[in-house]
Amino acid sequence: RQKEAVLRERMRQIRKELGEDGEGGDEIGQPKSQLAKAGMPAETEEHARVQIARLERMGEGSAEYSMTRSYLEWMLALPWTRLDKEQIDIEGARRILDEDHFGLDTIKRRIIEFLAVRKLNPEGHSPILCFVGPPGVGKTSLGQSIARALGLKFVRVSLGGLHDEAEIRGHRRTYVGAMPGNVIQALRKAGTRNPVMMLDEVDKVSASFQGDPSSALLEVLDPEQNNSFHDNYLGVPFDLSRVLFIGTANVLDTMPAPLRDRMEIIQLSGYTQEEKLEIAKRHLLRRQLAANGLKDGQVQLADSAIRSIISDYTREAGVRSLEREIGAVLRHSAVSIASGEKSRIEIEAQDLPAILGAPRFENEVALRTSVPGVATGMAWTQ
Repeated sequence: RQKEAVLRERMRQIRKELGEDGEGGDEIGQPKSQLAKAGMPAETEEHARVQIARLERMGEGSAEYSMTRSYLEWMLALPWTRLDKEQIDIEGARRILDEDHFGLDTIKRRIIEFLAVRKLNPEGHSPILCFVGPPGVGKTSLGQSIARALGLKFVRVSLGGLHDEAEIRGHRRTYVGAMPGNVIQALRKAGTRNPVMMLDEVDKVSASFQGDPSSALLEVLDPEQNNSFHDNYLGVPFDLSRVLFIGTANVLDTMPAPLRDRMEIIQLSGYTQEEKLEIAKRHLLRRQLAANGLKDGQVQLADSAIRSIISDYTREAGVRSLEREIGAVLRHSAVSIASGEKSRIEIEAQDLPAILGAPRFENEVALRTSVPGVATGMAWTQ
């Protein structure tokens, strides 16, 4: 084995002296051809050429070979110059927002203003919107609607439970298993330099002995700095100025003040009973019918039944619990349809106790006001 290894090394040296590509010729030639098409900035391209030259001098058995090869793959796969064309149609955007969300008129108006300014001044620094509100009110889906309205790709970076700064800035290449940060990974996944990037659960980021990710986010979200964002893994600046960042959070109290200052806060309140009824009829019911394998018309849910679910079985600002309860009603109906007992089922409010059990909530305000000398006030905290 030692003799074979010596002979292979001699053969590699002889081929190198002859100017022929060795066994790894194709592997070295591929990054060279990709480098010409990558469109990197001059400084970054020179850095990549140095890494390719190092790779040529290394043996395939070298410990650094796979690490350098992986680094070059990341460098060449990133969208250094690829930009998708924005197609901003204000009336089309208004239609998309109305299709995807019921109510939220103030938020929709602010998004339309945001899109109009972006259409008139494409090169300007757009404000970074941050939707703040209770769970289930449609913060993430608003970001998806904005991406649809712009005709851009949508990527989501979940920040919930993040406690390591390297998840944002990337690991240094000296560590085993080093990777770029979540922002660079999302850009590679999107394949373009101007996607809509949703930073989900910004308020759930926590500091630890490994650093403070919220401090690393300050550079990402600052329009004056993010045109030369430095990822520890890449070691070269990357331009994030064309990325459209959108944040979401449940509460503002846990968000650091400097990070909050980088974003424009848009508060989303909960839905009224009438809005929940319309959302259930337009979106939730259709989605749950498809999820449970039911066709349109097989199960009819009366308005009185939906109102009863909203008032007697759920108590929330959003509509997630409402969708779960509608799913439970449809699953109960699916048993009868699958067994062949019935082909069509209509559910009224009086049928719900047999399916969902006794009502879980009562109208406490009505109960309190029926007692003499008791006043009702509203105390609400996040």
